[in-house]
Amino acid sequence: MSGPATNAPDIAVLLPCYNEAATIGQVVRDFRAALPEARIYVYDNNSTDGTALTAMLAGATVVRERRQGKGHVVRRMFCDIDADIYIMADGDGTYGPADAEELVRTLITERVDMVVGTRRGVHADAGRNGHAFGNRLFNGLYRLLFGNDFTDILSGYRAFSRRYVKSFPAISGGFEIETEMSVHASRLKLPVTELELNYGRRPAGSQSKLSTFRDGFKILGMFAMLMKETRPFAFFATIASAFLMAGILFGAPVIVEYLQTGLVPRMPTWVLSLCLVGLSFVSFAGGVILDSVAQGRNELLRLHYLSLPSIYSGKRSDPAEEAARKRDAA
Repeated sequence: MSGPATNAPDIAVLLPCYNEAATIGQVVRDFRAALPEARIYVYDNNSTDGTALTAMLAGATVVRERRQGKGHVVRRMFCDIDADIYIMADGDGTYGPADAEELVRTLITERVDMVVGTRRGVHADAGRNGHAFGNRLFNGLYRLLFGNDFTDILSGYRAFSRRYVKSFPAISGGFEIETEMSVHASRLKLPVTELELNYGRRPAGSQSKLSTFRDGFKILGMFAMLMKETRPFAFFATIASAFLMAGILFGAPVIVEYLQTGLVPRMPTWVLSLCLVGLSFVSFAGGVILDSVAQGRNELLRLHYLSLPSIYSGKRSDPAEEAARKRDAA
């Protein structure tokens, strides 16, 4: 991280918070000590316990996001803040600010667009048994559906390049935003890496905002939505296979009976089986068409990503040029 000041990357630390007054002050101070050159932003998501005031007194720039949910906060942060490197963490003190410099160093030396701070031991103990089981389930499901890029997709401690942040659409509303971040990287085949870090427990007086079942179902829904959007052929081919199997299951006995007697006494069952087979062909055709559409969208996202300046090229973006490019895009 040493070198001439003119070549030092512009770093922004982003901390989404909801009722974290018990911890946010120390978190901000620790990040200030770990990254003295960084700008620290706390995005307060309708806290009622004095989180915003505590963060401001600790030296952070505080912004309020009124739409409730971590996804809304992340979307706002990524839209508002311009930097070369972004560090995102939680305000509850479970992620160590002292590890931030290593995240930045890894991002630069590995020349990647995202470094995920994987949580050491999280699959064995995530605070509650339900959370640990959910982490194992969702990470296994991710590897099955989207690839082997990540081992801890739900980690909230990450470092990003500007290219990643400004090409990330961010459509999630809640804690499923981490899943969407991982899928975005896998979808565009961006260079990413992981860094195993210690994961702490919340101090006394700080309560988790996660709900095992509610947020778990939201993440499952996000898996389904992202599968439909990024891999529509596989998504609709699975549905088509289910319809086809159901159609064969209902139709086979009718066919056997027809071959034996020459009669079709169960006409409603036969009609149902034909409808199910027809739906399977429609779903399969829809998957083929939407797969071509998804490929085109991926190409556009990739081109937009490539149009953004890279911190590894040695060229720094000019503020005037950036403002003109935003006006042209609008």
